[in-house]
Amino acid sequence: MPPILSVRNLEKTYDGGFQALKSVSLDIKEGEVFALLGPNGAGKTTLISTICGLVRPTSGSIQVGKFDAQKDFRAARSLIGLVPQEMPTAPFEIVGDTVALSRGLFGLPPDRKFLEGVLKDLTLWDKRKNMIMALSGGMKRRLLVAKALAHEPKILFLDEPTAGVDVELRHDMWRIVGELKERGVTIILTTHYIEEAEEMADRVGVIDKGEIILVEEKAELMRKLGRKLLKLNLADPLTSVPDSLSHYNLTLEDNGTHLIYTYDTHAERTGITALLTDLAEAGVRFQDLQTDQSSLEDIFVDLVKRG
Repeated sequence: MPPILSVRNLEKTYDGGFQALKSVSLDIKEGEVFALLGPNGAGKTTLISTICGLVRPTSGSIQVGKFDAQKDFRAARSLIGLVPQEMPTAPFEIVGDTVALSRGLFGLPPDRKFLEGVLKDLTLWDKRKNMIMALSGGMKRRLLVAKALAHEPKILFLDEPTAGVDVELRHDMWRIVGELKERGVTIILTTHYIEEAEEMADRVGVIDKGEIILVEEKAELMRKLGRKLLKLNLADPLTSVPDSLSHYNLTLEDNGTHLIYTYDTHAERTGITALLTDLAEAGVRFQDLQTDQSSLEDIFVDLVKRG
């Protein structure tokens, strides 16, 4: 099956000479949730804005469905819904009216039943007759989602969808994303919340300094790059790691009360058995031990450091 979105050799250089995107190529599968991670200034928002037609690329191509986004902009854009980080909305507009207008702007006929469903899904139905100025910050964020969904897009971009919102709304957004995926909507999100990508994404892309440095299935990424930590709670604190244990690359934490051993779960040998033997010979006693799997955040930080 061909990708629903294909970007090839996309570049963007602003008038001042800053190159925000450097030969970005990316394919998005229909129906997947794709998380785009990257530090501030990495190019996440520029990439989304370019795909959505808000920023003109310097070079490269964008294919949305069967449409060339530059040659057939209107058709390509009709397949896309965009939830920006912030969008100025007229404070005196009525919630229901502004969502209906968003649908009409794409030339679609009114569909009161569909829009009612969108507003109810986003818990905005009871606010449909309210002015936007009367909404809380969280409700305004929901309204942006409703406006983006009003024309029934095939692809939904969420640019930092839960930045600055409370935990309840964040989990609501996760639920909404899951429901949209079940309906076959392709979702591309940028986020600073690594747990958001870990919770929702099928694949993860990492962008840094305008370049895509990795695209991988989330589970495969964690399998390849994930590590485990063996944490030993020492019976007696250490001021330093004994020389006889130096080849294990151990670290001390919590004022010498914990000894940390990092190992690759997929290596032929983890080295744990040998470590425990050598600890006993060195006279290092421990009261308890536990293991922790590295998170997607650990992997992300490592990747950006390498880049």
